[in-house]
Amino acid sequence: MSDPKHVLSVCMTCRDGRETCQETRGGARLAQNVAKYVLNHSLPHIKIRVVKCMSQCKRPCIVSLTAENQFTYIFGDLDPDENVHVEALIELAALYENSTEGFLERKDRPKVLQANILGRLPPLGSQSELVTDIKVLDP
Repeated sequence: MSDPKHVLSVCMTCRDGRETCQETRGGARLAQNVAKYVLNHSLPHIKIRVVKCMSQCKRPCIVSLTAENQFTYIFGDLDPDENVHVEALIELAALYENSTEGFLERKDRPKVLQANILGRLPPLGSQSELVTDIKVLDP
């Protein structure tokens, strides 16, 4: 099988308020839970990487989904210990892989990820009707 074309990045340093009782940060637990799910379900097409900080401390736990020439999505407020969030990320990756330019409307994303979006960034050179060049008006 070829290398994965899309990448799910997980912030390792996100705190979810349960560090004392869990002994690990929420982001680290989320990364481990996603990685275990991918391994246990034989999903080698999903590449997971960890990031030391994604600068979204007010909305932990944070993930992004990206690929070359695709929209990039950023999601927050994920619960690292809820399987429904882990499963939604895996479902999202499959939907993303099969979409044009990685574009997913809100209604097309897994339900638990419809309200958690922090950003949708278009790729350079996007052909999406959402993206147009600005026209400067003469003064």
